[in-house]
Amino acid sequence: MAEQYYATGKRKTAVARVWLKSGKGEYNVNKLSFEDYFGAAIDKGKTSKPFMLTDTVGNYDVFATLKGGGKSAQSEALRHGIAKALLEVNPEYRTSLKKAGMLTRDSRVKERKKYGQKGARARFQFSKR
Repeated sequence: MAEQYYATGKRKTAVARVWLKSGKGEYNVNKLSFEDYFGAAIDKGKTSKPFMLTDTVGNYDVFATLKGGGKSAQSEALRHGIAKALLEVNPEYRTSLKKAGMLTRDSRVKERKKYGQKGARARFQFSKR
């Protein structure tokens, strides 16, 4: 059996569990093809950028399970997971992936609404009379 490489990618509340296996560059996302799962909303080039940076386009098949978040956050979590899995393949890819910002987990999440206010920062309109 061919060797598999595993990594976890995250973005907002989306979590991507990613396995790379040597193959022809096919994507299997939640037991569906990339196009069937994401549709036309998400560009495949955005998630395959780690492969382009490391010159491994078409060398690995991607198997991923995605949970939480929306489609955009899930695609960015998938990209983060692929980049981390490529580090398992070859640690020398670290410099090119790090320079492009693929290894940094984007931790920005929506701030919670506070009580007595309209939103996280917005207040209710003040009326003097």
